[in-house]
Amino acid sequence: MESFQIGPLDPLDLAALMLLILCWFAIGWRTEHPDPRRLSMGKLMEGYRREWMRQLVTRQPRIFDSAMVDGLRQSTTFFASSALIAIGAGLALIANPQPLANLASDFALDHRPDLLWEARILTAVLFGANAFLKFVWSHRLFSYAAIAMAAVPNDPEDPLAYPRAAQAAQVNINAAKSFNRGLRAVYYALATLAWLLGPLALIAATIFTTAMLWRREFASEARRALIENRPD
Repeated sequence: MESFQIGPLDPLDLAALMLLILCWFAIGWRTEHPDPRRLSMGKLMEGYRREWMRQLVTRQPRIFDSAMVDGLRQSTTFFASSALIAIGAGLALIANPQPLANLASDFALDHRPDLLWEARILTAVLFGANAFLKFVWSHRLFSYAAIAMAAVPNDPEDPLAYPRAAQAAQVNINAAKSFNRGLRAVYYALATLAWLLGPLALIAATIFTTAMLWRREFASEARRALIENRPD
């Protein structure tokens, strides 16, 4: 009896791919919807971003705040450019996967058809494309946040000052959320490259990446530092 297979993917490949997608989705959902008794780094930073905008109202001049937003936008630009370069490299390998197949043959990894190599590379490219789109949207949102910050009245007694600061904070939070989603996609794109060594390597890389992301969000030294005296 032939084993279940979809295209070039055998059952172990399919299981590894499903685990990759499940872990990517699960860690993202858990990070953005944590237990209130154990907040993630992302959720903790939301409080700090709201406090940032509250302090913006009374800070004069606001050069520091504009520099902060400019730095955040530069970060998104760097990662978006890097993701685009990686996508191009991945598409080039899909067009000619033979060098990878030859390298695998030299190391006696496996002797699979070119279509399997293309599927493995395409998965990494799709994660890279997801990251690129998230970074681009994050860059746009940080631009919107800068405009919203500029619209906050200088007079703290103005009835629109704190409501507009809250609006700017929410746009800033959404920009950071999109940026974090892009970073997670980059992490799992790198994990997907382990698939070139076989499905067991992909499973190991997926578990390692997920555990690393969980630790950084819920058990890192940075989180312990920020949890003290955190803003509401």
